[in-house]
Amino acid sequence: MSENLQSYSAKAEVSNLIERRTRFERIKIAFSKAPPSAWFGMIVLAIYLFAAFFAPLIAPHAEAEVFEKAYAPWGGEHLLGTDQIGRDVFSRLIFAARNTLGICFLACSIALIIGTIFGIIAAIDRRFIDQLLSRTCDTLMAIPVMIFTFILLSVFGPSNFNLILILGILESTRFFRISRSVAVGQVVLEYVEVAKLRGEKLSYIIFKEILPNIASPLIVEFGVRFIFIIFTVSSLSFLGLGIQPPSADWAAMVRENAILIQYAQYDITAGLTPLIPAGIIALLALAINFVIDWYLYITSGLKDELK
Repeated sequence: MSENLQSYSAKAEVSNLIERRTRFERIKIAFSKAPPSAWFGMIVLAIYLFAAFFAPLIAPHAEAEVFEKAYAPWGGEHLLGTDQIGRDVFSRLIFAARNTLGICFLACSIALIIGTIFGIIAAIDRRFIDQLLSRTCDTLMAIPVMIFTFILLSVFGPSNFNLILILGILESTRFFRISRSVAVGQVVLEYVEVAKLRGEKLSYIIFKEILPNIASPLIVEFGVRFIFIIFTVSSLSFLGLGIQPPSADWAAMVRENAILIQYAQYDITAGLTPLIPAGIIALLALAINFVIDWYLYITSGLKDELK
């Protein structure tokens, strides 16, 4: 015992302390360990976002500018030719990134806000409000989103505002289920009970206590819902009820130039024209999936490496 006391050194003990990494250092380490698929997804998303933010600067022509020759071939003044009324296809592909990503992001954000807030409120109450919100959510989820959106847009009219609002409300049911199921396990913990005993308001408990601890699954669900909303908007645009002309949309461009596929045997570039916007949609969904998988891996605490 005396030997241990003589060999003890407070200075040596202090020197063994590990310095806590800053948030920037942790993010830097996480990015350095990101797999190639995650880097591919992030690079693709960066290109899409760049095109969306700077579309007027990088597009060679205006979004709705009409030229004399319809279905002009690739090359020259029109890199990817023109569509059925003479609009530059390449320029419209760039502007479509702004329209599609903007509308889908707004709709998904509305769904996240509505679903998360009501989900946490239902988890805190667990009585009449919980039953009312849960049964309303079950009723909305029983109807397919595509059919319900199609009906509502037919009634209220196909505008961008109606499209964003309808998809935001219908998709909020998914966020409600996720947030409620995760928050149920948090509201019974000590830190929430202490906040209640302190007399904190409901808004404080939701945004300061519970929400930061359930953010990871909600972010993952945001990415998944974003993909589904893109597919829904694209399907509606293909049917003529989505993003309305003259605004550019990738799915609408597929519909407008679909007739060129039958001329692929004479001009392969003509046949590729309607396939390019379809490929852009698929590439965007793939990139988001890669980033989501990586984020879920680093936040879930699950490790699949062989030790």
